[in-house]
Amino acid sequence: MGTPVGRFLRVDPEGISRLLRCGQTAACHECGNLTEWYVRSNERRVRLHPHEFPADRVPESCRWHVSSGVAYPSGDGSAWCRLPHAVLCPARPAPPDAPELSELRRSLALRTRRLLDADSFAPPAATQPDGSPGDHVCRPARPIVQLLYVRYLATRPVDEIQCVAQTRRRLRCTATLLGPGTPGGTWALVPASAAHGQLALPADVMAVYSLSALPYLEQLRWRAQRCPQHAATLGAADLAVTDWEAFDPLRHHEHIHARLPTHGRRPGHGAHLSRWTRP
Repeated sequence: MGTPVGRFLRVDPEGISRLLRCGQTAACHECGNLTEWYVRSNERRVRLHPHEFPADRVPESCRWHVSSGVAYPSGDGSAWCRLPHAVLCPARPAPPDAPELSELRRSLALRTRRLLDADSFAPPAATQPDGSPGDHVCRPARPIVQLLYVRYLATRPVDEIQCVAQTRRRLRCTATLLGPGTPGGTWALVPASAAHGQLALPADVMAVYSLSALPYLEQLRWRAQRCPQHAATLGAADLAVTDWEAFDPLRHHEHIHARLPTHGRRPGHGAHLSRWTRP
């Protein structure tokens, strides 16, 4: 077994704090394990496991490599490779074509259990069958948000999107974008039309959290993912990259829902509509 090859990093040209475009560490909101966000060659983002593994122990379909700070879904010819977190996440079904990763998945599942036992991690609330007892909250785990006439897929519920700015103590700001007294958007059902000549989608409408009615500067604040205080602070550095992912109606079809989120359910109301599902 050799030594992992060092990887070169690339600086984000659009970041005021000159953040590196790779190695942005974040905890998975489904299992609590650490992941690293990387930018792909098509400008999409992908979560990779923070460590490299011997390529001969990883199925070829699961091999990734990082070059100049950009992630590519293939091996680079070296003896080491990276793994996408999606195939390792214990909160997701195990991929049938990668039995070699079962041991690593078990170790991550044990770490998730330790985080739960220590109250250091709270998984997303599981949805229950429609009409069952305790069914009082209905909201998407990854909502579709429209701002500046572009639709994005958020990584967490709207009221949990966190500011990316760095505080004076060099920690990430804990404030959310949708705070008390802060103008928010509105939920609306819009046509679930396909894009770029793709085939029609099975759903007629989808729920979107629209910020289009907000002032332009307020939408810019949401796009930069900053709380009101840091949006008004000149020169405040970013400690993390923004969570927005360009929404693709076919690639993200599992996040399309044909009903509006509610904080309560009237008995018998909406029994014919589908429930929110966790990604």
